[in-house]
Amino acid sequence: MAGNAIVMKPPSAGAVTGIIGIAAVMHLAGVPPGLVNVVTGKGSEIGDYLTQHRDASAVSFTGGGTGLRVAKGAGMIPLQMELGGKDPALVLPDCNIKKTAAALVKGAFSYSGQRCTAVKVVYVIEKDGEVSSQLMPLILQHVKQLKVGMPWEDKVDITAVIDSKSAAFIKGLVDDAVAKGAKVELPEGGWQQTGNLIQPVVLTGVNKDMRLLYEEQFGPVLPILSVASVEEAIEMSNASPLGLQASVFTQDIDAAMSISDALQAGTVQINGAPARGPDHFPFQGFKDSGLSSQGVRYSIEAMTKIKSTIINLADESYTQG
Repeated sequence: MAGNAIVMKPPSAGAVTGIIGIAAVMHLAGVPPGLVNVVTGKGSEIGDYLTQHRDASAVSFTGGGTGLRVAKGAGMIPLQMELGGKDPALVLPDCNIKKTAAALVKGAFSYSGQRCTAVKVVYVIEKDGEVSSQLMPLILQHVKQLKVGMPWEDKVDITAVIDSKSAAFIKGLVDDAVAKGAKVELPEGGWQQTGNLIQPVVLTGVNKDMRLLYEEQFGPVLPILSVASVEEAIEMSNASPLGLQASVFTQDIDAAMSISDALQAGTVQINGAPARGPDHFPFQGFKDSGLSSQGVRYSIEAMTKIKSTIINLADESYTQG
């Protein structure tokens, strides 16, 4: 729409999707040859060449920490970055417990938790344990109803994560948390994994000393911790280097707006799980979660440069008609 040719480099684990799901579809739709191009290979070998090439006029990148390296090396061109999130959910005492539990489980475990906008940590604001005593049974009930299986099985909710490296990373975060005192509420009996297929994990007793509180698990793991005040939940949420989205569950709209203003996140959902939203809606991250906004209008602007041509009419001889 902005008149640019595109060179797309899909991730190594998703190369077929990039070739068939994007390039082949564009070809079948009648896009002229050379307008949409696909380059495959290891990002570690060709990433710098592509993003630092003198003919690259803009870079749009979706991923994790690699994006920081891309941003530092790209030079004086527009950058559009979406680099993951920690996506906290703050649960206030006056929330609708039933709807909150359902939203948290859907937000944490859809797509097996492999979403930048998945709920990555839950802060329950309470002083006497009353909220947790009502919320936790409902969360565990919803998680137990999730169907776990392989991608080719019907109506599966939780399936294998993308590769063994990701599975090992997720397990490392859980092992670190358990070693430091976290309790595995599910699965019963502790961690369960078959190949890259991980049974959904719910942990309580998570604290500041655990990697899981700040690192993005990008898998079917939901850490839950209780805090004494909204201020503490905001402080812990903002301590993460990531700031993509957040959720606030409360029936007090004034409190919700105040908390939203204080959270360092690109989007804050009130009484709902984080989500990408429709394409016309702005989508952006703060801090290490990204640069610029995505969305039809915002993406076109990011991929467009303004050029001015000024005509000075010295006298009437320059005019016609």
